[in-house]
Amino acid sequence: MPIYSWPLRVYKVSSDLLRLPNVRESPFYVGLGNGRIRCTLCHRQCALSNGQAGLCRMRLNIDGKLYTTTYGLLTAAESRPMEIKPLYHYYPRTSALTISTWGCNFPCAWCQNWHLSKFASIDGVYVPPEKLIEWAIENGDSGINISFNEPTLLTEYAIDVFKLARARGLHASINTNGYLTPQAIKAYSTQEWTG
Repeated sequence: MPIYSWPLRVYKVSSDLLRLPNVRESPFYVGLGNGRIRCTLCHRQCALSNGQAGLCRMRLNIDGKLYTTTYGLLTAAESRPMEIKPLYHYYPRTSALTISTWGCNFPCAWCQNWHLSKFASIDGVYVPPEKLIEWAIENGDSGINISFNEPTLLTEYAIDVFKLARARGLHASINTNGYLTPQAIKAYSTQEWTG
């Protein structure tokens, strides 16, 4: 039997979390009745009872609604060359402000960024989308990239950030495991932020 290394849950799921700026209701869920919901962000399609966290440990059922705890909750932010991204000839010789958060929807035991992907926390730095765009422009970056852990966990934030980025002439990209649902992909694609 394989040994999986899932993220640790280091906080209690309760409505007290709603006071935090990084906890936002997600549009990526459907009701199942009796306060149960199904997350529709990734193909895991976690079915959650009230007070339960998804397998990523960053999506929660609070009173029959799905909440993300990662909206603007950043664990890393640094300018990085586009050539090190797994993107072929996408804005070469430029840099992108690369960000991440906690958690992941895959249990890979060999993860090189396990210190971010294998932990779930509400601790970190909250950065509003507008501030992130300011940082990128101040740094001379040509775009925004979400990497280090699975970008799926920042989808709601990414949609808001990427819309602002495009309005300011910045490109946007994600380094993803590709496990998003068609609903999530459509939410990205209707924002007109791609290269």
